[in-house]
Amino acid sequence: MALHNDTPSVDSAPVAPNPVSGQASTAQAAVYDDLQALLSMLPPDTAAQIQRHEQADQLIEVILDLGRRPEARFLSGAEYLSEQVVTKDDLQHCVDRVGYFGGDNRAGIEKTLHRISAMRNRSGDVIGLTCRVGRAVFGTIGLIQDLVERGQSILMLGRPGVGKTTALREIARVLADDLERRVVIIDTSNEIAGDGDIPHPAIGRARRMQVAKPELQHQVMIEAVENHMPEVIVIDEIGTELEATAARTIAERGVQLVGTAHGNQLENLIKNPTLSDLVGGIQSVTLGDDEARRRRSQKSVLERKAPPTFDIAVEMLERQRWVIHEDVAVTVDSLLRGQQPAIQTRSVDAAGEVVVTNEAAKLKTAPLKGRSPSRAQLQAGGWRASGRMVPPQRGTVERLPVSAEQQSFEAMLDRSLNEDEMVYAAAGESLALAPEPTVGPNGEDILRVYSYGISKHHLDQVIATLRLPVVLTKDLDGADAVLALRSHVKHHSKLRHIAKVRELPIHTVKSNSMPQIVRTLQRMLDIDDGSVHAMPNLSLFSPNEDADELEALEEARLAVEQIVIPKGQPVELLPRSARIRKMQHELAEHYRLKSSSFGDEPNRRLRIYPA
Repeated sequence: MALHNDTPSVDSAPVAPNPVSGQASTAQAAVYDDLQALLSMLPPDTAAQIQRHEQADQLIEVILDLGRRPEARFLSGAEYLSEQVVTKDDLQHCVDRVGYFGGDNRAGIEKTLHRISAMRNRSGDVIGLTCRVGRAVFGTIGLIQDLVERGQSILMLGRPGVGKTTALREIARVLADDLERRVVIIDTSNEIAGDGDIPHPAIGRARRMQVAKPELQHQVMIEAVENHMPEVIVIDEIGTELEATAARTIAERGVQLVGTAHGNQLENLIKNPTLSDLVGGIQSVTLGDDEARRRRSQKSVLERKAPPTFDIAVEMLERQRWVIHEDVAVTVDSLLRGQQPAIQTRSVDAAGEVVVTNEAAKLKTAPLKGRSPSRAQLQAGGWRASGRMVPPQRGTVERLPVSAEQQSFEAMLDRSLNEDEMVYAAAGESLALAPEPTVGPNGEDILRVYSYGISKHHLDQVIATLRLPVVLTKDLDGADAVLALRSHVKHHSKLRHIAKVRELPIHTVKSNSMPQIVRTLQRMLDIDDGSVHAMPNLSLFSPNEDADELEALEEARLAVEQIVIPKGQPVELLPRSARIRKMQHELAEHYRLKSSSFGDEPNRRLRIYPA
């Protein structure tokens, strides 16, 4: 990955390398620092030790704690610089040579990117200093150059010291200089554009707004949008609920956001109640029975509350290895449903080229927040698949001697696990390897249907029982028609728009009942369903074909066909359980008749009325 053509010259960026650190130039980036300015504020002995050190160009920070030896931290590790301990005079020497310490106990050196952070005792006296080296690194965003140019909001995540602020500074420069956007940086601690009133040249033509107190950052963010008409707002360290709310307000006004937040991964942000609004916010919702069965989850689940503030999220695992989430909404939804989302990993190889690795989505072994798996999950995959039981690892760990009783138990456990694994593996393999049919059961053309809000269990049952030439697809592009719940379509303008663009007909059902689905599918296939008096297939209403269920359904069928329809008289059926009464209601609906339940348990029964 070559340097950008816009890497500034000495005239445009007067941050020439000093004789100590030099200019660390690689195929990935050009690094400029002013280490001499930092050394000039340190005690002379400490500065001399650093200046002679062979790894001076890899210095990260210098630690000066009262009563302890001075310490230098490099990329490769930490080293003590002297046998002499730090005194109050040493600390005062440093404090006198830096700028003003703000409310966040941070100061800087004017016209540099170095940051000096103070530790104080109860009296407010400085007892420790962290002197962090600030570097302008040009070319660091080659990993996400294409994402930056899209104009979408980007959120950077990562542990301290991984280079978030450095990347933020470079993004601001590229947006302002290369893409000629109006960029405003909200620089709370003067860490992005350096200390002093004149911003560091590393931010290019971007403008910088300073913040008087850290707790006022959210107000300055809003002020920047209202007063200075930016196209891009750059924010470092979004850490409070007020700042998260301000970020959402800015995004809703059509301004591109680029910022960083506390958190190592996107999943950490979801679990953080203060910052979860950045990814759309989280709320608990109660699912219907059909939807809970379809998802194989509990009825009470977590879902995203709103569109995310940031469209793209970048997890900075290492300085040259980043994980990209190009659609934060899809990633958050997958995590909340207990799935491992599809991710893209970008890294830089030895030749300086960007290597992109894509990993497909997959199921996770445990739901988010460690909640117990539902009964449906246990039935679907067993204890082992639910994450409640971990199979023993064979051949990797040397086992301790066990008793004969323990050996017998482990053998029995292995047999049961292997049997379950074979059953579920066979089921999964048959599903995975089953090719999509090209013709229907009777040689008809296949109708590919995209369902939305409809019970997949009911759809599969109707298609299989009636042997309909229908295939359900999750790909809207490859669908021939859309089948959706009427109430869902009313509130889903995006689905209607996509269907209109792709010229897909939308067929709706009023409810998730079996007769409604049957009639709609028959209408989609141009199958004559006028003969509603014909004997229905009772397997549609009793998938388990239980004897009691079939008996109750046959009773209802005979009552309808022999009394209600020919004689026009209402009929009361025998008392049944609520589950069986529901099946009888659906059977009555198949005949397009009204029915109601009356009486008290256990004598509650169904009454069917003529049309």
